[in-house]
Amino acid sequence: MGKPTGFLEIERNDRTYDKVGERLKTWKEFVQPLALTEVSRQASRCMDCGIPFCHQGCPVNNQIPDFNNLVYRDQWKAALENLQSTNNFPEFTGRVCPAPCEASCTLNIPDTPVTIKTIECQIVDRGWEEGWITPQMSPRGTGKRVAVVGSGPAGLACAQQLARAGHAPTVFEKSDRIGGLLRYGIPDFKMEKHLIDRRVRQMEAEGVIFRTGFEVGVTVSVQRLLDDYDMLVMAGGAEAGRDLEVPGRELDGVHYAMEFLTQQNKRNAGDSEAIAAPTGTISAKGKHVVVIGGGDTGSDCIGTSNRHGAASITQLEIMPQPPERENKLMTWPDWPLKLRVSSSQEEGCERDFAVATKRAIGQEGRITDLECVRLEWVTGEDGRMRMAEVSGSEFTIKADLVLLAMGFTGPRVVGLVENAGVELDPRGNVAANVANYQTSVRNIFTCGDMRRGQSLVVWAIREGRQCARAVDEALMGASKLPR
Repeated sequence: MGKPTGFLEIERNDRTYDKVGERLKTWKEFVQPLALTEVSRQASRCMDCGIPFCHQGCPVNNQIPDFNNLVYRDQWKAALENLQSTNNFPEFTGRVCPAPCEASCTLNIPDTPVTIKTIECQIVDRGWEEGWITPQMSPRGTGKRVAVVGSGPAGLACAQQLARAGHAPTVFEKSDRIGGLLRYGIPDFKMEKHLIDRRVRQMEAEGVIFRTGFEVGVTVSVQRLLDDYDMLVMAGGAEAGRDLEVPGRELDGVHYAMEFLTQQNKRNAGDSEAIAAPTGTISAKGKHVVVIGGGDTGSDCIGTSNRHGAASITQLEIMPQPPERENKLMTWPDWPLKLRVSSSQEEGCERDFAVATKRAIGQEGRITDLECVRLEWVTGEDGRMRMAEVSGSEFTIKADLVLLAMGFTGPRVVGLVENAGVELDPRGNVAANVANYQTSVRNIFTCGDMRRGQSLVVWAIREGRQCARAVDEALMGASKLPR
């Protein structure tokens, strides 16, 4: 334990943001890091609990009390080695993870958890600055080749672990750049893309081969990869967006969130408008924007719309407004349902809860308004609670641009999944368990959102690491890779 009385003597202090007026002028990250001395002070607040509940909150099993202690003792390089033993990409999770570890922290009982996410991020950022992060070469090669389809966090983690086990992985990505959702789903103001490029260079030095512009199941068949490689890993993510099935959905101005977000990330990468928006530019400038969906993707649409210069932004959520503070006795150390305000929501938007969209209204083929109705929970005939429309609560909201951010239903079936011929589970995901990540087809494995459904970056990294170990065991009979 670093400092036995640290949690009593030192107040929680976390990173701050640039002022709203300043950060809306740029697409850069706007989080201000703490001074290294203050990070050490914050790390000293860790209680080194006999049962570290933060472990159960962290999907990648970060050894949180250990690296907190090392940071407190100014042993940053050792802290980095500890962190990278469980997490391939702490700079990603240190920026976009919602930090379930902090929700599980014992100090979260009085709402003052250790700033675990900040400490993690500054450990890895310092590691890059100091040159401590270098390629980890395998001492010998196995001669085994593995095809990894999809370059999101699951595919990248899987490929890096396989390379470090001595195999020769090739990552196939249908887009023009590596990164998957990290590249084209998460806005630059939350995570700048040079972070991905830096890891790609490290992985290439470790022996990973990257192939962009290859849509497996379309431009190259699954069978061709099985002929050329010993194993194939499907890590294509959950890309099928949930649609809004209402009259008027076909009107111009109603778009999936990912269409909107991807265009802006391509512009930020330097692509021309013809490349970024081949089917037409989606802009929020001067428009009344309605974002349907209250999750992270919806917040990303709000932040992007604010930077475009939207006239107004309204976010609609079908669920009731959650409580501002959770009942700790009922929820801790699990992730609580409570009202959260994202940095993008702080930048300006109206939020409305328990609202369903009934109809999109337009003129001359373009949307102008949304017809909505309020909802309430009622007990059905079977005794179950369900949402019901409130009689007479219909209302109309101005809408020039509607962005659908209602989540994802699972992987796209057309292409990779269909061509592979793998079985799906009842939810429409590729069926495989977490013991061996093996699909119903011999020599094909799967991991990440394609297997578990829409989830977090940190869960994708965990599944990629575990899948790599399963592939290594299948190839070699045993594995020394961590699980």
